[in-house]
Amino acid sequence: MSSLFKHVGKDLSASLVVFFVALPLCLGIALASGAPLFSGLIAGIIGGVVVGSLSGSSVGVSGPAAGLAVIVLTAIGTLGSFENFLLAVILAGVIQVVFGVLKAGVIGYYFPSAVIKGMLAAIGIIIVLKQIPHAFGHDADYEGDESFVQADGENTFSTLSTMLDSLTPGAIVLSLVSLLILILWDKVLTKKHQLFKLIPGSLVAVIVGLVFQSLIPEGSYLYIEASHLVNVPIPENLDMFIGQFTLPNFGAITNLDVWTVAFTLAVVASLETLLSVEAADKIDPEKRVTPTNRELFAQGTGNILSGLIGGIPVTQVIVRSSANVMSGGKTKLSTIFHGLFLLLAVILIPGLLNRIPLAVLAAVLLMVGFKLANPAMFKAMYKLGRSQFLPFIVTVIGVVFTDILVGIALGMAVSIIFILIENYKNSHFLNIVKDSSVENHIYMTLAEELSFLNKGAILRELSNLPEGTFLELDVRKTIRINYDVIEILEDFTSKAKERNIRVKLISTKGSVENPESYSAFFGWDSPVASH
Repeated sequence: MSSLFKHVGKDLSASLVVFFVALPLCLGIALASGAPLFSGLIAGIIGGVVVGSLSGSSVGVSGPAAGLAVIVLTAIGTLGSFENFLLAVILAGVIQVVFGVLKAGVIGYYFPSAVIKGMLAAIGIIIVLKQIPHAFGHDADYEGDESFVQADGENTFSTLSTMLDSLTPGAIVLSLVSLLILILWDKVLTKKHQLFKLIPGSLVAVIVGLVFQSLIPEGSYLYIEASHLVNVPIPENLDMFIGQFTLPNFGAITNLDVWTVAFTLAVVASLETLLSVEAADKIDPEKRVTPTNRELFAQGTGNILSGLIGGIPVTQVIVRSSANVMSGGKTKLSTIFHGLFLLLAVILIPGLLNRIPLAVLAAVLLMVGFKLANPAMFKAMYKLGRSQFLPFIVTVIGVVFTDILVGIALGMAVSIIFILIENYKNSHFLNIVKDSSVENHIYMTLAEELSFLNKGAILRELSNLPEGTFLELDVRKTIRINYDVIEILEDFTSKAKERNIRVKLISTKGSVENPESYSAFFGWDSPVASH
């Protein structure tokens, strides 16, 4: 417990940054999902306080995810009501808890490093491209959108030209001032005095934004209209506040569509969580490893509670996790604190929150994006060679021009192609033995592990052996061999006499020429056995 509070100052400072990043994202994602704005705040609070407490991640931050917005929007329409959808969220949480118990989190360890780094760089590029319009006061697209094709009919790049038709001078001035504050804080002031490390530059930028909005008279050239400010629901009394919580309709439990939506949410939310876990661990300066099964349990518990009180689904999210790491967050306290800040701010100061210009928060996100899409990462990945750079750059392009899951799938496909190529190359070793008594004396050593992926390479070499070859096949180092490979060896040996080829098998059980069966040498009892 003492280690948890060891970095409380840094965690508190980082949590403020995450709070300012999370606030517009929670609202924007709820809006894009066709859900009540307050449901996004509920998900943010649950993701911070509940999931943050249960998770084993030190730097990961959970909350509503843009990747689920389209699924949520479609599901609410399909199920007929938000109450029915909330039941699906609860069931999705139960399924995620089961995933955790069944140790399905191990899937997270199979994402290649190049693909995860590609996702991080792509998210950085997306943040920059998506926040530039907000920094210029063009807020047609919702905060937190990560898809190439936007809900407003534009795409990531077309918006950059469209925004020129609806610039907000006050927002431009404020975003530039905020960026200067953030850069000055990050590059200069934090190196001058410890105090500047405890007070985040984003808090100063937000205060400047609030003062700016208060001093500029309404109707003036630099005045920022309400449509360019944070928009938190403000209840007039306690009853209206309580009325913002929506209860699920448990009567829809027998509706097959509810279960279909629940399973879809559980699978997609779990995949996005595992991807974010791997990405957050990659940028964690202390290189801690998050227990993925525990993470699925925590996410499932969070979704159960979120659905029970009217919140949209939660996942671990890389934008907020990145903001946490880059702001100096050290332990899960920063995640929990950001959730508490959301809760207290919504209850105590919703009116003040609604005076924060989105341009200030866009500046904060721009800083996060620039750090994620660091050109040095592209250079470093290029130096690692094609097998690392191609999956990396394909993932970057895929995520930027589609979405996270499609981009990851494309990067994984390229990684698998390189794995197949390596398996093809490294299934065996050949030596040409000089022997005056035999014209073509070839010594072949098989690798330790042979799967069906190695069939092609071995079959090619055996088929290319010239007539009259004496082949010594050494399998003493082979620990595991797939039956597909054994069949190839047996088929080759049975036809070898026709080409005047002699085969000598050398194994730990002895040597034999032209063996009729290879199964016994590898512990296979029958052609249908599994190994």
